[in-house]
Amino acid sequence: AAISGSGPYLITPERRALLNTIRCAEGTWTGGSHAGYRMLYGGSYFADLARHPELVVSKGYSSAAAGAYQFLPGTWNEAARRLKLSDFRPASQDQAALYLVEKRGALARFDHQGLSEDVLARLAAEWSSLPTLRGGSYYGQPVKDVAELQRFYSDELLRQRGQAV
Repeated sequence: AAISGSGPYLITPERRALLNTIRCAEGTWTGGSHAGYRMLYGGSYFADLARHPELVVSKGYSSAAAGAYQFLPGTWNEAARRLKLSDFRPASQDQAALYLVEKRGALARFDHQGLSEDVLARLAAEWSSLPTLRGGSYYGQPVKDVAELQRFYSDELLRQRGQAV
């Protein structure tokens, strides 16, 4: 299997499929295009990937979440500082997302068991669109269904491995 990426976290096909599943849940998948890396909370876009845009958008509630993984400014700043990331480009966002997966105690579990309910539940505290073990949101927001996420992950993993879906 091909392994790519620069930074401390290797991006295997399995990890790429996980990252894309998080993007799908967060609403930034955009058919797999890089446009999601420029997405603000609420669906509008920003232009400059030199840094987190730190723009507050009010749609239902106010948020400064941005990028493919909808990083809040404080979360982004912590990850960028820890990983010595100098920009907000897609590769940096991918590394920061994997940092958060590891921080939640889910990276080693994911590497061994795939996208299990336990892995999703550990990530639910980081990404509000992912379900807890009880199936709801850690933050009381709408979540994606476990089976739907696992289906997307399986299809995406086949795509990442170069196999037909």
